[in-house]
Amino acid sequence: MQTLAVALGARLLSAVVFVVVAGTQAENLWTPAHPSYLDYTGTMWDATWYRQIAEHGYPATLPVGLDGRVLQNRWAFFPLFPSLVRAVMTVTGGTWVVVAPLVALALGLAAMLVVHAVVADAVQAVDVPDRVRRWTPLLTVALLSTSASAPVLQVAYTESTALLGVATALLALRRRRYGVAAIVIVAVGLTRAVALPLAVVVLAHGWSRMRSTTPFGRRGQAAVAGLALLAVASGFAWPTITAQVTGVPGAYELTQGAWRARGAVVPLLPWLDIGRWLLGGWAVPVLAGLAALTVVGLSSRWLRRLGAELHAWVVGYVLYLVAVLEPGTSLVRFAILAFPAWAAISARVLASRRPRRWTVLLVVLGVVGQVAWVGLLWRLVPPSGWPP
Repeated sequence: MQTLAVALGARLLSAVVFVVVAGTQAENLWTPAHPSYLDYTGTMWDATWYRQIAEHGYPATLPVGLDGRVLQNRWAFFPLFPSLVRAVMTVTGGTWVVVAPLVALALGLAAMLVVHAVVADAVQAVDVPDRVRRWTPLLTVALLSTSASAPVLQVAYTESTALLGVATALLALRRRRYGVAAIVIVAVGLTRAVALPLAVVVLAHGWSRMRSTTPFGRRGQAAVAGLALLAVASGFAWPTITAQVTGVPGAYELTQGAWRARGAVVPLLPWLDIGRWLLGGWAVPVLAGLAALTVVGLSSRWLRRLGAELHAWVVGYVLYLVAVLEPGTSLVRFAILAFPAWAAISARVLASRRPRRWTVLLVVLGVVGQVAWVGLLWRLVPPSGWPP
């Protein structure tokens, strides 16, 4: 009950932020001026793409411009979340604007319960003071649910679904529930483009089991190998489906390219492009510094102590984002899936001499970050803005 109370309280706080900011929202492509809470969380930005999928499905062909290039379209967005909302709409007779934010909220709250469970499972296996073992799971939920982009867990986006899926997959792997892990990995592959890093987690889990003193027979080895292959297959499932339905090889990549400055999905180079655009000649040293800080963070002692699965997820997910992402303001939102990092921070805070002071500071900074995220990114000042 504590976990649910903390998570629900955080979402109520974010709802207040949305309502206040909505009062300053100008009329735009998606909403009238001063929209209601449900309009604001159910139709802004990518939420309308998901609404179109729920109400009309996917186009049979890829739309192209006069220059022959593929235009932005619904195939860029994965089907599980809008399908769930569609099912609830059918059963209840509710509209997208009402149902979608509420489904996202419910999934986000469920995700926090699983986050608590998997962090509790991880810290129980570590030699830490009782205070750290007892309170790290709850503090992780508190810091994660009040972090800067946590409001995304109650809007009609896929982050709440993906967080629930990733946390459940990690928990299933830690508890060796490989059948459950298989189902969840497939579901993650239909939620967001984050199934491939789960293959890294499965391999790390297998390596950890090989090094442990507990038996790891051929049946277990075969199950883990099969899960790794399933994670890879799930990572390519949606691009494959997109190509098959539209009849265009690489249809998913072409669609993603419509959102990219280069007009195509190119590994790594967008970091240099954006860096040079923002920083000029300072781009390379700044990026090198950020890379060094990332390596230090990923090798954190507290993160490693959470176990092979949670550590591998953060490493695999961060490296995957670096490889495939065009950096931008959406990075704040994407970071929410790296939740074991908050568990490591929570454990470190609780092991410090002033845990309450650090906790209050981090929560306050997170709430300030929420106000900034909703006020500067979610709120659109026409004619254009930075996407959340």
